[in-house]
Amino acid sequence: MMRTAFIGLGVMGYPIAGHLTRAGHDVVVYNRSSAKAERWTAEFRGATAATPAEAAAQADVVCACVGRDDDVRAVTLGADGAFAAMRKGAVFVDHTTASATLARELASVAAKGGFGFVDAPVSGGEQGARNGQLTVMCGGSKADFAKVEPVIAAYARRCQLMGPAGAGQLTKMVNQICLAGLIEGLSEGLCFAVRAGLDPQAVVDVISKGAAQSWQMDNRHKTMLAGQFEHGFAVEWMRKDLSICFDEAERNGAALPTTRQVDGFYAEIEAMGGRRWDTSSLFARLKARDRGKA
Repeated sequence: MMRTAFIGLGVMGYPIAGHLTRAGHDVVVYNRSSAKAERWTAEFRGATAATPAEAAAQADVVCACVGRDDDVRAVTLGADGAFAAMRKGAVFVDHTTASATLARELASVAAKGGFGFVDAPVSGGEQGARNGQLTVMCGGSKADFAKVEPVIAAYARRCQLMGPAGAGQLTKMVNQICLAGLIEGLSEGLCFAVRAGLDPQAVVDVISKGAAQSWQMDNRHKTMLAGQFEHGFAVEWMRKDLSICFDEAERNGAALPTTRQVDGFYAEIEAMGGRRWDTSSLFARLKARDRGKA
């Protein structure tokens, strides 16, 4: 058992923190909305804290999963932030999808404070968080990773150190770049099947056993064909993630033509009112274009 704290009980953080209690860890949680923190403690055993600093004060491992770079800075370096209360030798684990620049900045601050920092963005979505089957990409020192890996194991099917601070965030950027093109390809394929007069379900049944198979195909094709998008990973969050990729690409010189095009498609979906729709709603954009041509 390890003394842990979890900051941010959103769609991902709420179930992740629950897995920590199931694994036997002593957990203290902080959430900006105290009502959600109280609901969490009613569902799981644990305690609530009034501030990130209070949550971190006695913890060996402090995890956070919030929204954007500014949110991470607020819960770490802001007033009543966790970093001011971190114990010597403790490790802060940031599961937020944020910039590699911020990860390196926080790792430097942590080192000066005598504690560790690991950037550890996740992949697997809400379903992966609820099932404890997330993929976790980590950046940091080998020593800090060794301390937190047994804790992360409570909610991960795969956890790997990718390199020094920032490497976890860079790996997540690769994940989102690949995902953007993959979802667009699946959307175009399904639309093509429909336009060609094929049974799209029968098509998926066949091609999902071959080289075209993907998690998105297995888990999203039915809802895509049914026009159901009120679930999953929101378009607005995907665009946030892609903006991080574009910023990094400006620094390292990588060309992202397809990713930029798909981001533009997501902007069209937001204009359709789909800001909170699942990323698979790229299919809805194509269907709307088909209807417009009819």
